Amino acid sequence: MSDIIFGTDGWRASIAEDYTFDSVRRCAQGFADYLKATYPAELARGAVIGGDKRFRSEDFAAAAAEVLAGNGIPVHFCGGGVPTPVISFGATERHALGAINITASHNPPQDNGFKVRDPNGGAIDPDGLKAIEAQIPASVAGVKRMDFDAAVKAGLIRKYDPVPTYDARIRSLVDVEAIKAAGFTVLVDNMWGNGAGYLSRFIAGGATAVVEYHAERNPIFPEMKRPEPIPPNVDAGLAKGRAIGADAVCIMDGDADRCGFGDENGVFVDQLRVYGLLAMYLLEVRGERGPIIKTLSTTSMLDKLGARYGVKVVNTGVGFKYVAPAMMQYNGLIGGEESGGYAFRGHVPERDGILANLYLLDLMRRTGKKPTELLTMLFGLVGGEHYYDRIDTRLKGNAMKAAAKVRLDAAQPATIGGLRMTEKVTLDGYKFVMEDGGWLLIRFSGTEPLIRVYCETMHADKVQAILRDGLKLAGIAA
Repeated sequence: MSDIIFGTDGWRASIAEDYTFDSVRRCAQGFADYLKATYPAELARGAVIGGDKRFRSEDFAAAAAEVLAGNGIPVHFCGGGVPTPVISFGATERHALGAINITASHNPPQDNGFKVRDPNGGAIDPDGLKAIEAQIPASVAGVKRMDFDAAVKAGLIRKYDPVPTYDARIRSLVDVEAIKAAGFTVLVDNMWGNGAGYLSRFIAGGATAVVEYHAERNPIFPEMKRPEPIPPNVDAGLAKGRAIGADAVCIMDGDADRCGFGDENGVFVDQLRVYGLLAMYLLEVRGERGPIIKTLSTTSMLDKLGARYGVKVVNTGVGFKYVAPAMMQYNGLIGGEESGGYAFRGHVPERDGILANLYLLDLMRRTGKKPTELLTMLFGLVGGEHYYDRIDTRLKGNAMKAAAKVRLDAAQPATIGGLRMTEKVTLDGYKFVMEDGGWLLIRFSGTEPLIRVYCETMHADKVQAILRDGLKLAGIAA
């Protein structure tokens, strides 16, 4: 077996420790062999390769390109600083067999990663990831390579800019000119990542003023622990939004596939509420219909909206390796997860923080409502306000994880946070459903050595009690 294991969304590791040029080359060889086994007669379609703005991502991307070229597979090479949704869209626009994306998304600055995508631009399903893992050679001695410049001359590496056609796709999905004319003041927190400049290109230059923040390349990510679009990482951006009197704060994570959002007061709108707003926008404001795809870690407001508008709601495990295939299978209207990643019909089955933020601004434009007023509108449709929180705890070795798993396998609490438990779901982790329809979820991260404890409830005064009970069930707290 390889020492490289693909988790919820590819492989991530610490730069210079496990994440090295040789390990990236081994991953690329595994992907090349997977493509040769899966699409033996279609290799000429090639694969798209690009990366983010982390330390030397463009060089790691070039290393991966050399390996695919060495295996006779053409590469459409984007280089570095390209948003994840743009790379994913590029796979479809080039009719490629898939994509390699060098990014660690929202991880801490010392990490980098290796994501793979299918011909639809979506995450490869769990069986496909296992097949890639099985092909990864045990050492770099099993890797085939062709020098980058030689591969360019041979036509096996072709420079490719996916941005113009991506821009055209976005403009076909949302009226950016109307947002440009709306007269908003928008603070965009790019979290030092790939999304810098994208929202300005779409909606600046008219009555709407766009202020870009954290827009330079800085792979140590100052003013935040990591480029993950949740507090406290977004606190500096929210403060900047308050300082300039922004009507909204649009936030994107390091690779721009996730969306964060702040209201007109510079207050963070959690990602479950954002998912509710996006579903309300498509169903109520745009009048569209279609299945909602959601991981079991996201909001029950979607089930209520599904019932109200007569659309199917499909629950999946956590991660877009489950959401993307379900989006394709059910022709999902929207798909998303608790981490702030949302995908939309008519685009690629991949998270897109750029489009999600544009949709939120369009929701404001079409309704004439501020973000706080939109939340009031949403809560009126789902029976009241919903409250969410999450605690992440770093695992100290495999023994801690094993002990927590034993406890959680056996757990059958009568009450959680003072509310009666009605159901235990083990689709992905341990989800305890309570009498009010709220829930507690405890699961191990697929990307980092963390155990996550989440909850959602309509009782504001129960949130912390529910989380405390979750920590006790996992053996983290006494």
